This record gives sequence, structure tokens and C-alpha cells, in this order.
Amino acid sequence: MRIFHLWSCAGVGSIIAKFMDRIYGTSSFVNITKKWDKHGLTVYGEVWEMGKVHFALKSLLKAREFDLIHVHYHDVFIPFLKLLYPNKPVVLHYHGSDIRGRWGERRRFWSKADAIIVSTADLLRGAPDNAQHIPNPVDTDLFFPTDSDVPPDKALYFEYGANEEAKELAERFNLKLDIMERNVPYLKMPETLRGYRWYIDVKRVGGRLLCNPENIGSKTALEALACGLKVIRYNGQVLTDLLPKHRPENVVETVKAIYEKLLG
Repeated sequence: MRIFHLWSCAGVGSIIAKFMDRIYGTSSFVNITKKWDKHGLTVYGEVWEMGKVHFALKSLLKAREFDLIHVHYHDVFIPFLKLLYPNKPVVLHYHGSDIRGRWGERRRFWSKADAIIVSTADLLRGAPDNAQHIPNPVDTDLFFPTDSDVPPDKALYFEYGANEEAKELAERFNLKLDIMERNVPYLKMPETLRGYRWYIDVKRVGGRLLCNPENIGSKTALEALACGLKVIRYNGQVLTDLLPKHRPENVVETVKAIYEKLLG
């Protein structure tokens, strides 16, 4: 099975491709532009240094080499792919602000996909019946717990528009908080997270605090859990374990079943 992951949000396409090829012997290819992978999340795939028009044309041409195309985020590719390759299944994978509250607006794109995946449960609100939630995977090759002598009250927050809320949560739990900019290279992220015992997961997007009780947490929060940290959510809930549904072997098993159904 040859799979083309067109784009990769937060490294998700790269992780799926890596573990599916390893476990099932598939042949996957992932691409993204350098401009949108500044922190090196695409550890499995290619980072192309080019503008968006060149990227689009090269991607559409590249797609001819594969049995199935898995498009992340960029639903605008769907009509062109179905026009050029009407017999190739196309999976559309939404990741957040690309579709949150926009199902009606984006209908002309997602309606042409053969399958639709969303990465967090809240994105199913307003979704068509065939949309399926598949949890984000964590690269457990990189993110895993180690023995540590880190002080038990040391906490981390990456700036995401909610510094004051993060400070309030840290104070509530009597934690010493470090606030960092979101510029840590991906391969340095495990080491960074292991320097703490707690991670505070609170975000503000478009001026609004993200409060989705059905979501477990952000991808960074999941990575923190995989490294053995405790995670404090926006509502004060404390998470202590990475759930099995976020382990890459379980995610790719589900994704592979979707692929096989489409390919017959």
C-alpha cells in the first residue's frame, strides 16, 4: 500500500506514516514546506523549500505515484485531486481551526473526500455523519519517561495567549512556573519536557479560551504525559497517564482499517 500524506499538522502525518510503515510494511511519503515546519516536526518525510504555488503543483503531480492520498488541513486540494485522479481514494484529515465551526463554509471541499478524519472530539460538532474522530498519536520513540531528580513543584507553560490563566493554575497547585515561547525544536522537546514535573495546558485562540471538556488535551500535553509529567487542564483537572488510544500503534491500526476499506 502506497500512501501520500499531503501536508502534516503538528507532525501527525509524519507519525502516522512512520509507525504504519514500521508495523505494516506500507510505503508512505509525507511532505510539507519549510516555512510551516520551522521546529522540525516532520521527522519522517520531506520538507520542501518552495512557495505555495510550486508546492501545490508538485504535490498534485506527486500524487500520481500513490494508491491513496491522505490530505492534512488543506481541503482545497480535494477537488483537484478527485479531478486528476478520480479512482484514487482521498482521506481528508482536519486538525483544529481549519474546520472548527466551519463545516458549512468548507462543505464544497470536504464533500468530495472519500473519508473524513478529525483529530479532536470537539471538531465533530456540525460534522457530517461520515466524519470520524481518531485521536492524535504521540511518537513514543521520542517521548517516554526517564528517571529524574526534578523538583516536584516545577511546572511549564508554553505561551499560547493564556499566560494569566496558566499563572493562576500554577498558584492554585502551589507550583513554580516557567513560561516559554513556542520555539523549542521538536527533537529538543522531550528533553525540555523531562525538565519538569507538571505541564499546564491552556490556550486562547482568536481571543477565546479553548474550553472543550471532551478533548483530553493538546498534542504537547499528550507528549508531556508520555514523558511522565502531570498535566493540568484549563478547568483544573489533572491528567497523569497517556491513554492507550494515543499510542501510535493503536492510531495506525485504526487508520489502516480506513485505508483498506477505501481500497477494497
